[in-house]
Amino acid sequence: MNAMLLSEVIDKLGLEQRAGGSPEGIEVTGGYSSDLLSDVIGNGKPGQIWTTIQIHQNVVAVGTLLGLAAIVITGGAEPEEKTIEKANEEGVIILTTPMRTYEVVGKLYELGIR
Repeated sequence: MNAMLLSEVIDKLGLEQRAGGSPEGIEVTGGYSSDLLSDVIGNGKPGQIWTTIQIHQNVVAVGTLLGLAAIVITGGAEPEEKTIEKANEEGVIILTTPMRTYEVVGKLYELGIR
């Protein structure tokens, strides 16, 4: 995998930050895509970018538990207000994009994120 900072990924994919702290200096170690929380908990790894369509605050708990680099909510969906509040409290970066999950994953792969 090519070393890539989260701030670079945000810029290259045109992602919008909705919550969390500064992406500066956060290294992305890989990616995971699933909409089943138990699947992400069982298979996700620290430093990954997680792509999902889930918008509820349980995604923040998963992000915190795993130490994810960021959560990308795809398909133009917007996180619920409670999700944003919780993510800001926990420092979990939530990003959004109108792109579908399949497209985001393909672009992450092209960037060298496996």
